[in-house]
Amino acid sequence: MTHPTPDTKRPTEKQYVMAIDQGTTSTRAVIFDHSGTPVGAAQREHEQIFPQAGWVEHDALEIWRNTRDMISLALSEASVNRHSLAGVGITNQRETTVVWDRHTGKPIYNAVVWQDTRTQAICDELAGDAGPERFKDRTGLPLATYFAGPKIRWILDNVDGARERAENGDLLFGTMDTWVVWNLTGGPDGGVHITDVTNASRTLLMNIDTLDWNEEICAEVGVPVSMLPEIRTSSEIYGYGSRESLLIDTPLSGVLGDQHAATFGQACYEPGQGKNTYGTGNFMLMNTGEDIVRSENGLLTTVAYQLGGKKPIYALEGSIAVTGSLIQWLRDNLGLISSAQEVESKAKKVEDNGGAYIVPAFSGLFAPHWRPDARGVIVGLTRYVNQNHLCRAALESVAYQSAEVVQSMGADASDELTELKVDGGMVVNETLMQFQADVLGVDVVRPKVIETTALGAAYAAGLAVGFWESTEEVAANWAEDTRWSPQIDAAAREQLLHQWSKAVEKSFDWVEES
Repeated sequence: MTHPTPDTKRPTEKQYVMAIDQGTTSTRAVIFDHSGTPVGAAQREHEQIFPQAGWVEHDALEIWRNTRDMISLALSEASVNRHSLAGVGITNQRETTVVWDRHTGKPIYNAVVWQDTRTQAICDELAGDAGPERFKDRTGLPLATYFAGPKIRWILDNVDGARERAENGDLLFGTMDTWVVWNLTGGPDGGVHITDVTNASRTLLMNIDTLDWNEEICAEVGVPVSMLPEIRTSSEIYGYGSRESLLIDTPLSGVLGDQHAATFGQACYEPGQGKNTYGTGNFMLMNTGEDIVRSENGLLTTVAYQLGGKKPIYALEGSIAVTGSLIQWLRDNLGLISSAQEVESKAKKVEDNGGAYIVPAFSGLFAPHWRPDARGVIVGLTRYVNQNHLCRAALESVAYQSAEVVQSMGADASDELTELKVDGGMVVNETLMQFQADVLGVDVVRPKVIETTALGAAYAAGLAVGFWESTEEVAANWAEDTRWSPQIDAAAREQLLHQWSKAVEKSFDWVEES
């Protein structure tokens, strides 16, 4: 099949760019115009599978079906067709791992989700006497269940015949970006097997400096290199939509892991600029430019993005496992609220948390602690505490965890945070945003378009095909909506953070090695 060569100038009939946002709880397709304004969108949740405590899985085929459906529905809502699309960008839940048969396109096991902790024994074995930072100089990451490499190993070790099939070249690995692109471009019939530098940097298998697979680490982890996708930049044409994808001949031209996409969508293009995304978990990234900053304070070194043939831009990241999912837990497991929105109305009925703190270490603690032995605790309970206090404590825990990450970033980086750009579903919660400003001591700023994850993927795709000419043009689209400034003094802030630190310590050492 021949494909059209993209015009380096913006074609007049190509008025839009589509972003596919394959997230932890749902898949969305969003269509943006040249001003970065959404003109059509569709979203569908997928099943969360919990086979046992600490295990989290998704059905990758369900996600692929949802992706196709959301493409169709988004085009319909925007009253456009594929001919109006200049390009398509993909953003995705990172680290979630799929292994599938290259000939049939069928996964050999459910997707193992980034939150899943089943690989702790593998991580402990790999750490050995060297400790969890064994690969950190080469990969920017500690050994943790969070990352994809040990998940691949678990699948190969636990599915009958999988390792032999992988070594014979019959199996492919991908994070969700790779899975979606492969299927969009034809699947078993010529599908393109690629990932971008941001997603590859979350596998524990990529050299953070040279941006290629580290064959020595792959061998030590137990992952055949033949399974791995080709690593490409975040903004280039990877291939074209197939007939089955509903995007025939449309360039797939941008891929960014979700947190990198949000950073890009927030126009954090200069060193020192950062954003915090409030979603299932919280993820704060700060641009460090072309410099690789190796954290001494519990943060990750990651690739922020790489455009075409340009040098990669790096970031420090603080990853927090449980924030928005804590609110879901209040709703689904405890029944304290009937909807996520209700948590704010209940929290506003009390002036403070009544002395109660919730540390949601449901699967250990990520940055900056990296304590897989931690488990969730509620401390400071008295007869005075009621459900409104607990709702407020849940919201406050989101802000406290982010404040810990900001403190670590200040210790690691030369550029101090002067304000925090925020995005994600929870930023509509004004009580949370005000408390976040209070415990940080800096302004918190919400943009007019909070769809920054999808927008970042759209920008990466559009830049590759000339729909937008430069990051300067993209940055001009960013506009402030609401700003929250701190309303408490330094002494009050210090006391709040001190109490939070005491609560966090109570969550440690809960899971014993036996």
